Amino acid sequence: MAVHFHEEDLPAGVLADGPVAVDTETMGLVTIRDRLCVVQISDGKGDEHLIRFGPDSSYDAPNLKAVLADPARLKLFHYARFDLAAIEYYLGVMATPCYCTKIASKLIRTYTDRHGLKMLVEELLGENISKAQQSSDWGGPVLNDAQREYAASDVRYLHRMKEELDRRLEREGRTEMAQACFDFLPTRARLDVAGWADHDIFSHM
Repeated sequence: MAVHFHEEDLPAGVLADGPVAVDTETMGLVTIRDRLCVVQISDGKGDEHLIRFGPDSSYDAPNLKAVLADPARLKLFHYARFDLAAIEYYLGVMATPCYCTKIASKLIRTYTDRHGLKMLVEELLGENISKAQQSSDWGGPVLNDAQREYAASDVRYLHRMKEELDRRLEREGRTEMAQACFDFLPTRARLDVAGWADHDIFSHM
């Protein structure tokens, strides 16, 4: 298992075929204000790839964009709503089809309100990850070892988590409902960027 670091694009041919786990690091939580700094991606075979974008980046990353936009590749996220918005806003591609482990967790782990990545990894896989770098300056000229490990861990476990979440969704008869939620995520992300982040347009009010 290794963490590979790249500037401005993913090298060609480094990922195996099949689903890829994806995550992003930004300067903050407001997509149009807080630029995309890092995209993490893994094919689930043991290595993670971190692609860093500088403050003056043109986000011209043809290899990465080709993977993210590939309709034959499922993209796995934890809280896909945020990552999809950042990827489309800065890279210009919608990373679909997609799967969100946070949504899957909320649909079948109804016995808890704790659906963060750390809790899921601990319960479903018996592994421990550190979230110490969650509030970190991802826009600096150098990413330290702790930041790189944190970023890599955000995609390291998603393939295995999906397997367990899928088993539970099937057991509880909620697979179809989950897929409908995943299919709606691109629209939800676009609503966030367009100004409806804090409004439920389906509510009565």
